[in-house]
Amino acid sequence: MKFPFSRQNKSTDNTPAPHSEKFPLFAIILYGIAAISLILYTVMTYSPAFADLFNQSVSAVVRSALSLLTSWIPFSVGEAMILLLPLGLFLVLRLAVRRYCGSWKASFVYVGILLSVVASLFSVFSLGFAAGYRGTSLDQKLELERAPVSAQELYDTAVILIDNVNDLTEEIGFGGDGFSVMPYSLKGMNRHLNASYRQISPEYPFITHVDSQVKPVLISEVMSHMHITGVYSFFTGEANLNVNFPDYTLPYTAAHEMAHQRGIAREDEANFMAFLVCIASDDPYVRYSGYLNAYEYVASALYRASPDLYYKAAGRLSEAVKGEMSAYNDFYDQYRDTTAGQVSGAINNSYLQSQGTPGTVSYGMVVDLTVAYYKTQE
Repeated sequence: MKFPFSRQNKSTDNTPAPHSEKFPLFAIILYGIAAISLILYTVMTYSPAFADLFNQSVSAVVRSALSLLTSWIPFSVGEAMILLLPLGLFLVLRLAVRRYCGSWKASFVYVGILLSVVASLFSVFSLGFAAGYRGTSLDQKLELERAPVSAQELYDTAVILIDNVNDLTEEIGFGGDGFSVMPYSLKGMNRHLNASYRQISPEYPFITHVDSQVKPVLISEVMSHMHITGVYSFFTGEANLNVNFPDYTLPYTAAHEMAHQRGIAREDEANFMAFLVCIASDDPYVRYSGYLNAYEYVASALYRASPDLYYKAAGRLSEAVKGEMSAYNDFYDQYRDTTAGQVSGAINNSYLQSQGTPGTVSYGMVVDLTVAYYKTQE
Protein backbone atom coordinates (compact mmCIF):
# COMPACT_ATOMS: atom_id res chain seq x y z
CA MET A 1 0.00 0.00 0.00
CA LYS A 2 1.38 3.37 -0.98
CA PHE A 3 1.24 6.53 1.12
CA PRO A 4 2.15 9.33 -1.30
CA PHE A 5 1.84 12.04 1.35
CA SER A 6 3.50 10.20 4.19
CA ARG A 7 6.48 11.64 6.05
CA GLN A 8 8.69 8.87 4.79
CA ASN A 9 8.30 10.11 1.19
CA LYS A 10 9.07 13.78 1.92
CA SER A 11 12.50 15.07 1.06
CA THR A 12 14.56 16.12 4.05
CA ASP A 13 17.23 17.87 1.98
CA ASN A 14 17.09 21.61 2.79
CA THR A 15 19.79 22.52 0.26
CA PRO A 16 18.43 25.18 -2.17
CA ALA A 17 17.83 23.93 -5.65
CA PRO A 18 20.55 25.05 -8.04
CA HIS A 19 19.54 28.09 -10.02
CA SER A 20 18.95 27.81 -13.72
CA GLU A 21 22.13 28.08 -15.75
CA LYS A 22 20.23 29.56 -18.66
CA PHE A 23 20.93 33.22 -19.39
CA PRO A 24 17.66 35.13 -18.67
CA LEU A 25 15.79 36.93 -21.42
CA PHE A 26 15.63 40.26 -19.57
CA ALA A 27 19.46 40.40 -19.39
CA ILE A 28 19.71 39.71 -23.12
CA ILE A 29 17.26 42.56 -23.76
CA LEU A 30 19.26 44.92 -21.53
CA TYR A 31 22.44 44.08 -23.44
CA GLY A 32 20.63 44.67 -26.71
CA ILE A 33 19.44 48.11 -25.58
CA ALA A 34 22.97 48.92 -24.39
CA ALA A 35 24.39 47.95 -27.78
CA ILE A 36 21.93 50.26 -29.54
CA SER A 37 22.70 53.01 -27.02
CA LEU A 38 26.41 52.66 -27.71
CA ILE A 39 25.83 53.08 -31.44
CA LEU A 40 23.68 56.17 -30.85
CA TYR A 41 26.24 57.58 -28.40
CA THR A 42 28.99 57.15 -30.98
CA VAL A 43 26.94 58.89 -33.67
CA MET A 44 26.04 61.85 -31.46
CA THR A 45 29.71 62.18 -30.45
CA TYR A 46 30.62 62.92 -34.07
CA SER A 47 27.44 64.72 -35.14
CA PRO A 48 26.26 67.75 -33.10
CA ALA A 49 23.23 68.08 -35.38
CA PHE A 50 22.16 64.51 -34.59
CA ALA A 51 22.85 65.12 -30.89
CA ASP A 52 20.61 68.22 -30.94
CA LEU A 53 17.79 66.33 -32.63
CA PHE A 54 18.14 63.38 -30.27
CA ASN A 55 18.32 65.65 -27.21
CA GLN A 56 15.07 67.40 -28.08
CA SER A 57 13.17 64.23 -29.01
CA VAL A 58 14.13 60.84 -27.55
CA SER A 59 16.19 62.22 -24.65
CA ALA A 60 13.47 64.71 -23.74
CA VAL A 61 10.95 61.88 -23.46
CA VAL A 62 13.31 59.79 -21.31
CA ARG A 63 14.13 62.67 -18.97
CA SER A 64 10.50 63.74 -18.64
CA ALA A 65 9.32 60.19 -18.01
CA LEU A 66 11.91 59.62 -15.28
CA SER A 67 11.12 62.98 -13.68
CA LEU A 68 7.37 62.27 -13.67
CA LEU A 69 7.88 58.76 -12.27
CA THR A 70 9.86 60.07 -9.29
CA SER A 71 8.32 63.52 -8.76
CA TRP A 72 5.49 62.25 -6.52
CA ILE A 73 7.98 60.61 -4.12
CA PRO A 74 8.81 63.11 -1.32
CA PHE A 75 12.43 62.03 -0.95
CA SER A 76 15.28 61.63 -3.41
CA VAL A 77 15.15 58.16 -4.93
CA GLY A 78 18.66 58.61 -6.29
CA GLU A 79 20.01 59.45 -2.84
CA ALA A 80 18.17 56.47 -1.31
CA MET A 81 19.67 54.12 -3.90
CA ILE A 82 23.18 55.35 -3.11
CA LEU A 83 22.65 55.09 0.66
CA LEU A 84 21.29 51.55 0.27
CA LEU A 85 24.13 50.52 -2.01
CA PRO A 86 26.12 48.69 0.74
CA LEU A 87 23.02 46.65 1.63
CA GLY A 88 22.44 45.94 -2.04
CA LEU A 89 26.00 44.70 -2.49
CA PHE A 90 25.63 42.44 0.55
CA LEU A 91 22.43 40.92 -0.83
CA VAL A 92 24.03 40.45 -4.24
CA LEU A 93 26.98 38.57 -2.71
CA ARG A 94 24.69 36.53 -0.47
CA LEU A 95 22.54 35.49 -3.42
CA ALA A 96 25.65 34.60 -5.40
CA VAL A 97 26.93 32.31 -2.64
CA ARG A 98 23.57 30.63 -2.04
CA ARG A 99 22.29 30.17 -5.55
CA TYR A 100 24.94 30.66 -8.23
CA CYS A 101 28.08 28.94 -6.98
CA GLY A 102 27.08 25.44 -7.96
CA SER A 103 29.03 25.56 -11.20
CA TRP A 104 31.22 27.81 -13.28
CA LYS A 105 28.41 28.22 -15.78
CA ALA A 106 25.96 29.37 -13.11
CA SER A 107 28.54 31.85 -11.80
CA PHE A 108 29.12 33.16 -15.32
CA VAL A 109 25.37 33.64 -15.78
CA TYR A 110 25.13 35.58 -12.51
CA VAL A 111 28.01 37.89 -13.39
CA GLY A 112 26.40 38.43 -16.77
CA ILE A 113 23.13 39.42 -15.10
CA LEU A 114 24.92 41.93 -12.86
CA LEU A 115 26.75 43.45 -15.81
CA SER A 116 23.47 43.77 -17.70
CA VAL A 117 22.21 45.99 -14.86
CA VAL A 118 25.33 48.14 -15.17
CA ALA A 119 24.77 48.26 -18.92
CA SER A 120 21.24 49.52 -18.30
CA LEU A 121 22.66 52.53 -16.45
CA PHE A 122 24.80 53.32 -19.47
CA SER A 123 21.68 53.03 -21.64
CA VAL A 124 19.73 55.46 -19.47
CA PHE A 125 22.64 57.91 -19.56
CA SER A 126 23.07 57.63 -23.33
CA LEU A 127 19.37 57.84 -24.15
CA GLY A 128 18.45 60.52 -21.63
CA PHE A 129 21.39 62.83 -20.96
CA ALA A 130 24.54 62.28 -23.03
CA ALA A 131 23.29 64.14 -26.10
CA GLY A 132 23.38 67.40 -24.14
CA TYR A 133 27.17 67.16 -23.97
CA ARG A 134 27.56 66.55 -27.68
CA GLY A 135 25.16 69.00 -29.28
CA THR A 136 25.49 72.60 -30.39
CA SER A 137 26.88 74.84 -27.66
CA LEU A 138 24.58 77.25 -25.86
CA ASP A 139 26.37 80.36 -27.10
CA GLN A 140 25.64 79.24 -30.68
CA LYS A 141 22.00 78.60 -29.86
CA LEU A 142 21.70 82.04 -28.26
CA GLU A 143 23.81 83.69 -30.97
CA LEU A 144 26.30 85.02 -28.43
CA GLU A 145 29.86 85.85 -29.44
CA ARG A 146 31.94 83.91 -26.95
CA ALA A 147 35.51 85.17 -26.81
CA PRO A 148 38.31 85.85 -24.32
CA VAL A 149 37.32 88.77 -22.11
CA SER A 150 39.39 91.66 -20.83
CA ALA A 151 39.62 92.90 -17.26
CA GLN A 152 37.64 95.99 -18.26
CA GLU A 153 34.86 93.86 -19.71
CA LEU A 154 34.76 91.82 -16.52
CA TYR A 155 34.57 95.02 -14.49
CA ASP A 156 31.75 96.43 -16.63
CA THR A 157 29.79 93.20 -16.27
CA ALA A 158 30.40 93.07 -12.53
CA VAL A 159 29.08 96.62 -12.16
CA ILE A 160 25.86 95.73 -13.99
CA LEU A 161 25.33 92.71 -11.74
CA ILE A 162 26.13 94.74 -8.62
CA ASP A 163 23.64 97.47 -9.53
CA ASN A 164 20.89 94.87 -9.95
CA VAL A 165 21.82 93.17 -6.67
CA ASN A 166 21.82 96.48 -4.80
CA ASP A 167 18.42 97.46 -6.20
CA LEU A 168 16.91 94.17 -5.00
CA THR A 169 18.21 94.39 -1.43
CA GLU A 170 15.40 96.82 -0.61
CA GLU A 171 12.90 93.99 -1.19
CA ILE A 172 14.83 91.34 0.75
CA GLY A 173 15.12 90.58 4.44
CA PHE A 174 18.41 89.81 6.17
CA GLY A 175 18.98 87.88 9.38
CA GLY A 176 21.24 88.68 12.29
CA ASP A 177 23.86 86.30 10.93
CA GLY A 178 24.30 88.47 7.85
CA PHE A 179 22.57 86.10 5.45
CA SER A 180 19.51 87.02 3.42
CA VAL A 181 16.36 85.01 4.18
CA MET A 182 14.37 83.20 1.50
CA PRO A 183 10.77 84.23 2.26
CA TYR A 184 9.17 80.89 1.38
CA SER A 185 9.70 77.15 1.56
CA LEU A 186 11.49 74.97 -0.97
CA LYS A 187 8.09 74.19 -2.50
CA GLY A 188 7.48 77.90 -2.96
CA MET A 189 10.92 78.30 -4.54
CA ASN A 190 10.16 75.37 -6.81
CA ARG A 191 6.92 76.99 -7.98
CA HIS A 192 8.73 80.23 -8.82
CA LEU A 193 11.43 78.41 -10.81
CA ASN A 194 8.97 76.26 -12.74
CA ALA A 195 6.98 79.38 -13.57
CA SER A 196 10.12 81.12 -14.77
CA TYR A 197 11.09 78.16 -16.95
CA ARG A 198 7.61 78.21 -18.50
CA GLN A 199 7.92 81.94 -19.06
CA ILE A 200 11.21 81.76 -20.98
CA SER A 201 10.50 78.55 -22.93
CA PRO A 202 9.00 80.38 -25.94
CA GLU A 203 12.23 82.38 -26.23
CA TYR A 204 14.41 79.28 -25.84
CA PRO A 205 12.63 76.46 -27.71
CA PHE A 206 15.50 74.03 -27.08
CA ILE A 207 14.46 73.94 -23.40
CA THR A 208 12.27 70.91 -22.73
CA HIS A 209 9.01 71.77 -20.99
CA VAL A 210 8.55 69.79 -17.78
CA ASP A 211 7.31 70.78 -14.33
CA SER A 212 9.67 69.16 -11.84
CA GLN A 213 10.29 69.01 -8.11
CA VAL A 214 13.71 69.76 -6.65
CA LYS A 215 14.49 67.21 -3.93
CA PRO A 216 16.30 68.24 -0.70
CA VAL A 217 19.13 65.87 0.17
CA LEU A 218 19.25 64.27 3.61
CA ILE A 219 23.05 64.07 3.62
CA SER A 220 23.47 67.75 2.77
CA GLU A 221 26.17 68.17 5.42
CA VAL A 222 28.18 65.36 3.81
CA MET A 223 27.69 66.96 0.40
CA SER A 224 29.00 70.24 1.80
CA HIS A 225 32.25 68.53 2.80
CA MET A 226 32.38 67.16 -0.76
CA HIS A 227 31.85 70.67 -2.21
CA ILE A 228 28.62 69.58 -3.89
CA THR A 229 25.75 72.08 -3.85
CA GLY A 230 23.43 70.03 -6.03
CA VAL A 231 23.38 67.04 -8.33
CA TYR A 232 21.22 65.72 -11.15
CA SER A 233 20.50 61.98 -10.92
CA PHE A 234 20.24 60.99 -14.56
CA PHE A 235 19.07 57.48 -13.65
CA THR A 236 16.05 58.79 -11.68
CA GLY A 237 15.48 62.13 -13.42
CA GLU A 238 15.75 64.04 -10.12
CA ALA A 239 17.26 67.43 -9.38
CA ASN A 240 18.80 67.13 -5.90
CA LEU A 241 19.64 70.13 -3.73
CA ASN A 242 22.09 70.56 -0.86
CA VAL A 243 19.98 72.51 1.64
CA ASN A 244 22.88 73.05 4.03
CA PHE A 245 24.11 76.02 2.01
CA PRO A 246 22.85 79.59 2.62
CA ASP A 247 19.46 80.61 1.27
CA TYR A 248 20.75 82.92 -1.44
CA THR A 249 22.50 80.02 -3.19
CA LEU A 250 19.43 77.75 -3.30
CA PRO A 251 17.29 79.21 -6.14
CA TYR A 252 20.30 79.53 -8.44
CA THR A 253 21.59 76.03 -7.65
CA ALA A 254 18.10 74.54 -8.04
CA ALA A 255 17.68 76.30 -11.40
CA HIS A 256 21.05 74.83 -12.45
CA GLU A 257 19.97 71.27 -11.65
CA MET A 258 16.60 71.87 -13.32
CA ALA A 259 18.49 72.96 -16.44
CA HIS A 260 20.07 69.50 -16.50
CA GLN A 261 16.57 68.02 -16.31
CA ARG A 262 15.73 70.00 -19.42
CA GLY A 263 18.67 68.84 -21.50
CA ILE A 264 21.38 71.41 -20.69
CA ALA A 265 24.25 69.10 -19.76
CA ARG A 266 27.44 71.21 -19.83
CA GLU A 267 28.11 72.86 -16.47
CA ASP A 268 28.88 76.37 -17.70
CA GLU A 269 25.72 76.29 -19.83
CA ALA A 270 23.59 75.03 -16.93
CA ASN A 271 25.04 77.86 -14.82
CA PHE A 272 24.18 80.44 -17.45
CA MET A 273 20.68 79.04 -18.03
CA ALA A 274 20.14 79.17 -14.26
CA PHE A 275 21.12 82.85 -14.39
CA LEU A 276 18.69 83.58 -17.24
CA VAL A 277 15.88 81.70 -15.48
CA CYS A 278 16.45 83.46 -12.16
CA ILE A 279 16.61 87.00 -13.53
CA ALA A 280 13.45 86.35 -15.58
CA SER A 281 11.50 85.46 -12.44
CA ASP A 282 8.70 87.63 -11.07
CA ASP A 283 10.03 87.00 -7.57
CA PRO A 284 12.68 89.42 -6.24
CA TYR A 285 14.51 86.83 -4.13
CA VAL A 286 14.95 84.47 -7.08
CA ARG A 287 16.29 87.39 -9.13
CA TYR A 288 18.60 88.35 -6.26
CA SER A 289 19.96 84.80 -6.16
CA GLY A 290 20.61 84.83 -9.91
CA TYR A 291 22.40 88.18 -9.98
CA LEU A 292 24.47 87.56 -6.84
CA ASN A 293 25.64 84.08 -7.83
CA ALA A 294 26.60 85.34 -11.28
CA TYR A 295 28.45 88.22 -9.66
CA GLU A 296 30.50 85.78 -7.58
CA TYR A 297 31.70 83.99 -10.72
CA VAL A 298 32.51 87.26 -12.51
CA ALA A 299 34.17 88.76 -9.43
CA SER A 300 36.41 85.72 -9.04
CA ALA A 301 37.57 86.07 -12.65
CA LEU A 302 38.00 89.83 -12.22
CA TYR A 303 40.17 89.36 -9.12
CA ARG A 304 42.51 87.11 -11.10
CA ALA A 305 42.64 89.58 -13.98
CA SER A 306 42.94 92.81 -12.01
CA PRO A 307 42.78 93.02 -8.20
CA ASP A 308 42.49 96.83 -8.43
CA LEU A 309 39.38 96.67 -10.61
CA TYR A 310 37.99 93.91 -8.40
CA TYR A 311 38.20 96.05 -5.26
CA LYS A 312 36.82 99.02 -7.15
CA ALA A 313 33.78 96.96 -8.20
CA ALA A 314 33.31 95.26 -4.83
CA GLY A 315 33.28 98.66 -3.15
CA ARG A 316 30.00 99.39 -4.92
CA LEU A 317 28.19 96.57 -3.14
CA SER A 318 25.63 97.62 -0.56
CA GLU A 319 26.52 97.01 3.09
CA ALA A 320 23.89 94.27 3.32
CA VAL A 321 25.39 92.35 0.40
CA LYS A 322 28.91 92.83 1.76
CA GLY A 323 27.63 91.29 4.97
CA GLU A 324 26.20 88.35 3.02
CA MET A 325 29.52 87.79 1.24
CA SER A 326 31.44 87.97 4.51
CA ALA A 327 29.03 85.54 6.18
CA TYR A 328 29.39 83.12 3.29
CA ASN A 329 33.19 83.16 3.55
CA ASP A 330 32.94 82.36 7.25
CA PHE A 331 30.44 79.57 6.54
CA TYR A 332 32.52 78.00 3.78
CA ASP A 333 35.79 78.06 5.72
CA GLN A 334 34.76 74.85 7.51
CA TYR A 335 34.49 73.01 4.16
CA ARG A 336 37.14 74.75 2.09
CA ASP A 337 40.07 72.33 2.38
CA THR A 338 38.55 68.89 2.98
CA THR A 339 39.87 65.58 1.68
CA ALA A 340 36.34 64.62 0.67
CA GLY A 341 36.12 67.78 -1.43
CA GLN A 342 39.39 67.04 -3.20
CA VAL A 343 38.38 63.44 -3.97
CA SER A 344 34.92 64.48 -5.11
CA GLY A 345 36.38 67.23 -7.28
CA ALA A 346 38.84 64.84 -8.92
CA ILE A 347 36.08 62.33 -9.72
CA ASN A 348 33.78 65.02 -11.10
CA ASN A 349 36.63 66.49 -13.13
CA SER A 350 37.38 63.11 -14.70
CA TYR A 351 33.71 62.53 -15.52
CA LEU A 352 33.28 65.95 -17.13
CA GLN A 353 36.46 65.54 -19.17
CA SER A 354 35.20 62.14 -20.38
CA GLN A 355 32.20 63.97 -21.84
CA GLY A 356 34.32 66.33 -23.91
CA THR A 357 34.34 69.31 -21.53
CA PRO A 358 37.38 70.99 -19.91
CA GLY A 359 36.41 69.51 -16.54
CA THR A 360 35.38 71.26 -13.34
CA VAL A 361 36.91 74.49 -14.64
CA SER A 362 33.89 74.64 -16.95
CA TYR A 363 31.70 75.81 -14.05
CA GLY A 364 33.53 79.12 -14.07
CA MET A 365 33.33 79.44 -17.84
CA VAL A 366 29.85 80.87 -17.30
CA VAL A 367 31.72 84.17 -17.00
CA ASP A 368 32.38 84.27 -20.76
CA LEU A 369 28.68 83.70 -21.47
CA THR A 370 27.61 86.38 -18.98
CA VAL A 371 29.97 88.97 -20.46
CA ALA A 372 28.86 88.08 -23.99
CA TYR A 373 25.22 88.35 -22.94
CA TYR A 374 25.58 91.86 -21.56
CA LYS A 375 27.55 92.98 -24.59
CA THR A 376 24.46 92.13 -26.68
CA GLN A 377 22.34 94.27 -24.30
CA GLU A 378 24.34 97.43 -25.00
